[in-house]
Amino acid sequence: MSIEAVLEKLVHSTPKAIGAIMVDWEGEAVQEYCYCDPYEIRFIAAHKAILLSAFKELHGSCDDAGQIEELVISSSGVHLIIGIIDEDYSLVLSVDRSGSLSLARYHFRQALVDIRKEM
Repeated sequence: MSIEAVLEKLVHSTPKAIGAIMVDWEGEAVQEYCYCDPYEIRFIAAHKAILLSAFKELHGSCDDAGQIEELVISSSGVHLIIGIIDEDYSLVLSVDRSGSLSLARYHFRQALVDIRKEM
């Protein structure tokens, strides 16, 4: 299954999903699939690199905690799930706040597994 197909499956299988995007370590889009304007999901993903870097730095002081695998940021309108694919790539999923976060995280984690298999 191609990365594009994995993203499409993730968005279609996640109720209230807005879009998913795979980005590199600088926040540059590699592949996306979304119901919104692609610029919107790319804008969110570009800023995720800043967030992820800041959280990794903060988290680095916690020796026993292990490495960050996933971040969930919830606002009044959306849930944003950010997951580490590997050292160079990450996956971002945007879901409307009315959607189930637990179901979104389930599908998100499966997509991470599928993308890792493709790489």
